[in-house]
Amino acid sequence: MTIMSKMTGGQVLLESLRQEGVEVIFGLPGGVLLPLYDEIYKEEFRHILVRHEQGAVHAAEGYARTSGKVGVVLVTSGPGGTNTVTGIVNAYMDSSPVVVFTGQVPTPLIGNDAFQEADIVGITRTCTKHNYLVKELRDLPRIVKEAFYLARTGRPGPVLVDLPKDVLTDTIEFSYPSQIHLRGYNPNYQGHPGQIDKALRLLGNAERPLIYFGGGVILSDSAELLTNFAKGLNIPLTSTLMGLGGFPGTDDLWLGMAGMHGSYAANMALTHCDILLAIGARFDDRITGKVDEFAPKAKIIHVDIDPTSIQKNIKVSVPIVGDVGQVLTKMIELTESGGQDGSPSWKSWLEQLRQWKESHPFGYKPSTERIKPQQVIEKIWELTKGDCIITTDVGQHQMWTAQFFRFIKPRTLVTSGGLGTMGFGLPAAIGAQVAFPDRLVVDIAGDGGLQMTLQELATAVHNKLPVKIAIINNGFLGMVRQWQGLFFDKRYSQVILGGPPDFVKLAEAYGALGLRATKPAELQGVLERGLASPGVVLMDFVVDPEEDVYPMVPTGAPINEMLLA
Repeated sequence: MTIMSKMTGGQVLLESLRQEGVEVIFGLPGGVLLPLYDEIYKEEFRHILVRHEQGAVHAAEGYARTSGKVGVVLVTSGPGGTNTVTGIVNAYMDSSPVVVFTGQVPTPLIGNDAFQEADIVGITRTCTKHNYLVKELRDLPRIVKEAFYLARTGRPGPVLVDLPKDVLTDTIEFSYPSQIHLRGYNPNYQGHPGQIDKALRLLGNAERPLIYFGGGVILSDSAELLTNFAKGLNIPLTSTLMGLGGFPGTDDLWLGMAGMHGSYAANMALTHCDILLAIGARFDDRITGKVDEFAPKAKIIHVDIDPTSIQKNIKVSVPIVGDVGQVLTKMIELTESGGQDGSPSWKSWLEQLRQWKESHPFGYKPSTERIKPQQVIEKIWELTKGDCIITTDVGQHQMWTAQFFRFIKPRTLVTSGGLGTMGFGLPAAIGAQVAFPDRLVVDIAGDGGLQMTLQELATAVHNKLPVKIAIINNGFLGMVRQWQGLFFDKRYSQVILGGPPDFVKLAEAYGALGLRATKPAELQGVLERGLASPGVVLMDFVVDPEEDVYPMVPTGAPINEMLLA
């Protein structure tokens, strides 16, 4: 336990953050937080001033997802807190470790409808791992310790701490706990040995094995273990959107992302495999399609740190509750000691998968007149060879990114998965650039989604964070338009965005470099200049407005019934 001299609540919070290794806060000040922000000014604690509180949480998530550290947010009471809710739900759905500190009116005024009062603890009860209202300053160090422990352990997620103004001005003798114990919260990391043995026996008898993995592989830093395990046994793999980068996208065993807009080979593999090893994934509806016909021929092994994710959507034969890394380590030890080599027994299966990959690859019809959105993604890949961090918003451009950018390393894709939050990409890119100031960070954005958090361009420019933004500008809310075109007889209701704004002029107004390409011949030159420029760059790629994402599995259909281009 660390014991120091008497401190105010604001000083206590900053010192507690230091004890947790926090180096940066994403935030926006307000009245009840003035005592705390005065301490931030005095102590020169690094703070990234965002332009909207939603952007603060998305930036903290981008920071957390790329660095593996806990992202920290600080906002004021009332609307400051309520503006974080979308970001908190996004972090909750995607298991991102974020701690959000909200200001609150003084404790005697709570419940009196005071100015800028909101019950943020009540509002976020269903979308945080846990939340706290700090009633007395003496509890603050313990609560901070617990908040960070909860955020980063087990299945990671957001935690909220509500700070009344009087708590920040009170004084105490500061002491910080060195250990923490929460009764009833004891994540199981090991995985049951008997269940692991049973899983390996099933794999040993498989004829058509498949590994399906998700974001848990990334969050547990287990990509290398997964790669070693899969390549050691020669087992093909597919993943969720959140799992991209967990296995090299250039490897022959890689089938591509599965699901609604997944590859033909991946969806056919899920339909025909006889043993499915699911690792760190939760069988989201975008992956399973019609649940009754998902992996109908397979016995399913499911490894996950979160026991509530197992048997939730899909019934499995062998549940294993444990940390992905520790379970994979044990599996590798057992397979190596047993000399297991599966490659001869499923040679015909690998040949079938190769045929599916070759017969229906991701593709599009090139044009000499219009830039195809897929071309933009392909060209970014060619110029970077995957040596960059990609963030995205949600929609068509997100799916094209998943299809055409070959992610080869973990923590290089930061996207909104479960919640599907438009506007996520730009602030997430800012957080990633804060975590890695010397790396190339590219936000692949839609013209609709970007305008939801466009004000964060000012944050990037002001803080000299040289993010690159590539807008896939089709003048539509593209994914909604695609569904209206396919299922509503092209009745394009309220999805046409039209011409404004002029993104190049807008970039210049913010102090960034603005570039535009309208023809295929201009594409490479704009990308080369934009990616090489030292500051913030916004590149506007005016693309074919009615290009659709394929394959596509209609809602309610099994994933082997794909609409193909």
